[in-house]
Amino acid sequence: MTLVATKPDLVLSIEDYSLDYLLPKGGVLQVLQNINLNVKRGEVVGLVGESGSGKTTLGWAIMRYLAANARERGGKIVLQGHDLRQIPQNQIENLRGGKLGMIFQDPSASLNPTLTLGEQVTEVLIRHRGLNGKQALELGIQLLTDVELKNPAAMMRRYPHQVSGGEKQRVLIATAFACQPDCLIFDEPTTALDVISSAQILELFARLREETGVASLYISHDLALVSSVAESVCVLENGQIVEQAAAKSLFSAPQHAYTKKLVAAVPDPLLRLVENKPVSNQPLLGLEKLCINYGHHGIIGRLLGRENPQTRAASDVSFTVHQGEILGIVGESGSGKSTLAKALTGLVPFSGKLDFKGYNLFGKADMDKDYRRRVQMIFQHPDASLNPRQRIGQIIARPLRLYGLPKGETESQAVARLLRDVRLPIDFASRFPHELSGGQKQRVAIARAFAHPPDLVICDEITAALDVSVQATVIELLLELRRRYGTAYLFITHDLNLVRQIAHRVAVMYRGDLVEILPGEAMQQHATHPYTRALLAAVHTPDASPADANPVEIC
Repeated sequence: MTLVATKPDLVLSIEDYSLDYLLPKGGVLQVLQNINLNVKRGEVVGLVGESGSGKTTLGWAIMRYLAANARERGGKIVLQGHDLRQIPQNQIENLRGGKLGMIFQDPSASLNPTLTLGEQVTEVLIRHRGLNGKQALELGIQLLTDVELKNPAAMMRRYPHQVSGGEKQRVLIATAFACQPDCLIFDEPTTALDVISSAQILELFARLREETGVASLYISHDLALVSSVAESVCVLENGQIVEQAAAKSLFSAPQHAYTKKLVAAVPDPLLRLVENKPVSNQPLLGLEKLCINYGHHGIIGRLLGRENPQTRAASDVSFTVHQGEILGIVGESGSGKSTLAKALTGLVPFSGKLDFKGYNLFGKADMDKDYRRRVQMIFQHPDASLNPRQRIGQIIARPLRLYGLPKGETESQAVARLLRDVRLPIDFASRFPHELSGGQKQRVAIARAFAHPPDLVICDEITAALDVSVQATVIELLLELRRRYGTAYLFITHDLNLVRQIAHRVAVMYRGDLVEILPGEAMQQHATHPYTRALLAAVHTPDASPADANPVEIC
């Protein structure tokens, strides 16, 4: 193993590193170009950029886990004086998970669903620290205690599906820190979490970093978060670092045009994008004491001699959406937001009453064809909601076939118009979903929802997986369509900065209950419930920490 001369406190050094992908038809895609980056002991360096800029590819390159069609064109990746590009694969495998670790965006995809959490934690300890089973189990319980998981011994016996997203991410952090790493790479570790779980994970990370002095590369498209986590930030555009500076100066005075564009796209709750009051006081959709329960086994449960106790997903929820209004719904994961959206579209059963423009609905059977045309839903993951076997034109044409073509238009003309409406090229009609970016796929989902301009569109976390600049364009499109058609939105999100920009009112849900409804432009001033105050305290804004360093504890 060849040593490379480095400064004593320098843990990770990347020098003039370049990487390409070889394309199936013989072309070459330049992904990373002349990357230079240093991370010192105890330092957090942020790496930001749009989707496709090369952030995650750089993380994989450091981990030496490259795709088969990747071709490195030169440069060094030096960890603690050793060039990782020159180290044999068997030694890399010993480093990976030991002195060099990575924590991923989706904890559900990072954990083996067939093994208990304890088996996965102890496997790392046995392999990288040479412990026996008993020692690994004892240390595993201590590690879960250190990351503030309740009842760690019981947690070790659970499977990944039996714990929340935040708990899964804590287990991964405990595993990553278990082997006393020199360097950790965080690849969007809080993107899939709600704002409170995200704040708790970041607080935990800060404490562990302070205790261990680990060097960290923090990859994210959330500029507000990175500005509060990292000491310095590198901005990556099309595989090149275009700006590198201290976090505070980079966000307060960006120099490069691309950085300025990213900073300008960060949602600012003080910059309202809609009028403060909805254009109409006419009620569109009213919910009266809506209740949703999960867990009833029905006939199968009775045949087996057991009934699973019902879990309350939403309890006595009542509110009204007015014509043309944007009503935001916020709350932590499991609070009932998405379940409520599914009930309004007939995807889950409910009790209580819906009043849609004067017509009463008491369940799915009452939701006729006209209701389904007037109430549309756009889902969080377009990959899951767009049929991968159909071309974009077929996907957009489906509601046209269900509800009829606009007068005077053929199907192909209507599809072309809808693609233009969502600012996509007409020739996209012949493409498949996998040939589009995340933002483009979400535009297709919007086009499908507006095939027959609806009265209400339910947006379920539709910008959660998008980087800030793409998010800004999607929001701009939704607001333009609202101005054109007078459509109301039920906007479900974890992003409190964004919802305060666009919502007339914000409904706060907590453990299935609607705790309060606040004006979007003055949410901070009118919040009274402890949970709402805890949500607001956990929010990050550029060049700022959470509003309150000690969020309100909810019992």
